[in-house]
Amino acid sequence: MATQSNSSKGSSTASAAKSSTKRSTTPALDLPVGAVLTVTDRVGDLVEPFSGRKAAEKQLKTYRTQLRREVKRAEHRGASARKQATSALKRNRDELEQRVRKAVDLLPV
Repeated sequence: MATQSNSSKGSSTASAAKSSTKRSTTPALDLPVGAVLTVTDRVGDLVEPFSGRKAAEKQLKTYRTQLRREVKRAEHRGASARKQATSALKRNRDELEQRVRKAVDLLPV
């Protein structure tokens, strides 16, 4: 009887190990398959707008417009930042000049 209980314990341990191995290898196999499917979808989405000449020209015009807008936005942000920095520097310079004048006026002659 002792041999029967040991063999049933061994088979349950083996099936548990098999189940554990299956659980850990399944995601490792699913990841590359999912990645390939995602890449396939993305490539299809990229190629689709360029399927015909008119569609390609329309898509390029859209890209050009988007790029122009982004460049203008970046240029505007840069100009705003430059103006803020310039005015802050002028403000600090004026404040420093006033302090220096007051300090000079307080000096004994």
